[in-house]
Amino acid sequence: MTITGGLLLCRTDPRSVRPSAHLLREPLLLAPAGRDWTALVPEGKPWRDAGEPLDDVLSGWATAIAVGAPWPAIGLWWNDGETGFAVAAGFRRTVTYAWRADGTPAGAPDTMRILAARFGLDPVLDLEDLERLTKPDPSADGRARLLGLTALLARAGLALPPGLTPGGPAGRLREAARTVPGTETVDWSGWRDAVESGPLGPWLRGPRARALGAAQLAAGLPLLAWSLHRRSPGWATAGAVLTAHGTLSLAYPHRPRP
Repeated sequence: MTITGGLLLCRTDPRSVRPSAHLLREPLLLAPAGRDWTALVPEGKPWRDAGEPLDDVLSGWATAIAVGAPWPAIGLWWNDGETGFAVAAGFRRTVTYAWRADGTPAGAPDTMRILAARFGLDPVLDLEDLERLTKPDPSADGRARLLGLTALLARAGLALPPGLTPGGPAGRLREAARTVPGTETVDWSGWRDAVESGPLGPWLRGPRARALGAAQLAAGLPLLAWSLHRRSPGWATAGAVLTAHGTLSLAYPHRPRP
């Protein structure tokens, strides 16, 4: 049986993640996962419905949810033994890494240095352990590599609830998330509400709103066009978020909120 699934982890508390989670336009379960950590579990299987590669979906989601946020996000995915992750933070470049089903690394080792820096891990000891995940290891398959990664993130405070284990069936993850105290369902509520309540909401009325809006449109429109050409809903979400932020920033009356 093919086991396919994905999980988003954000380095902040659920209250801070909630507004950004609306931007993904997907029903999600939002669960606490340690001090200043939040796990987002898809309610369905959007990668199956969209017919898009799983890594593209999670990469796009991580990019979209971290845009303009002061905290990073990491998207984990697994598909028939193959596993990987994407690290996103603000407007910085999203980086990805993957392992084949037998655990063979398939990515740039420098990705681990970026991951350690963005999540506040020790640049010497923790990075050394992360880099071991990029070395050949006949005893570790793809799932073991992903579990090793989450074990290292535990040094930064990640505490995945029981049953919320990367590499397992998507249905089992949803069941586990529903049993976690404080878990809530997040659903789409419209672009305006989502953007205004999101991390860039205050910028809509700030003195630099127009400059930021222009920059967001300059980045979002090409990304949106590219993703639509590739028929990539995951990256289309990231492009749509940037475009929506930029459009609202330029269209909004730039007066301080009373």
